[in-house]
Amino acid sequence: MVLSMDRWIGKVAIVTGASSGIGATIAEKLVEIGLQVVGLARRKERMEQLAEKLAGKKGKLYPIKTDLSKEEDILNAFKWVKENLGPIHILINNAALNKSTSLTDGDIEIWKNVFAVNVIGLCIATREAVRDMRANNVDGHIIHINSVVGDQVINFPNLNVYPASKFAVRALAETLRLELNASKLKIKITNLSPGGVDTEMIGEFKETELYKKFVEAHEILEPEVIADGVIYALSTPPHVQVKIKKIYIFIY
Repeated sequence: MVLSMDRWIGKVAIVTGASSGIGATIAEKLVEIGLQVVGLARRKERMEQLAEKLAGKKGKLYPIKTDLSKEEDILNAFKWVKENLGPIHILINNAALNKSTSLTDGDIEIWKNVFAVNVIGLCIATREAVRDMRANNVDGHIIHINSVVGDQVINFPNLNVYPASKFAVRALAETLRLELNASKLKIKITNLSPGGVDTEMIGEFKETELYKKFVEAHEILEPEVIADGVIYALSTPPHVQVKIKKIYIFIY
């Protein structure tokens, strides 16, 4: 199997949650390879700083301020892409939300927001990408950045509905695969489930003794590792379907 990103050079990729962490790192790598990358996130100024940093690279980053919990924002972003850049070839559903609360005494607004971004927003972006790919006869690739808790709930404080949202993402990836196959569309879907990653989402957890133990045990991944997993999936030939259930670090 020959791995190559050549067929994507110059093509349009959308990365949600591109203002920091995994999303920003994926966007940066794709721009360096030569893609036209559209970053969707609420913090446009962060993406603009990244775009300035990437000036002069083979590709280009286009920041669009987007709240992934709002359908209108997502639709407007996709409309801009189609009108200004052309057909969409890649969608990286990376945007995710989690805030500390519980199931036994939880904040319902937090629950709603988690599902609005992690599940509904992902579904809307996926729908719009597939519609555009189908309309333009594009053999595209959609990648859901999931989580290890989308495969198994771990003993971790205040996860509340976050694992449920990520289990949903895994089911959505498989359901989409079946739909695409039934429709005879040559659009690939990859579900990528990292373990703990050193991003802003970790928040106050970085100050805990448990986090320090994870670091000492080399169980915290850097965003670059996940971005490399995305590049690997995109590099596979069109006829190869890729599922990346977990990403590990091997210590030698």
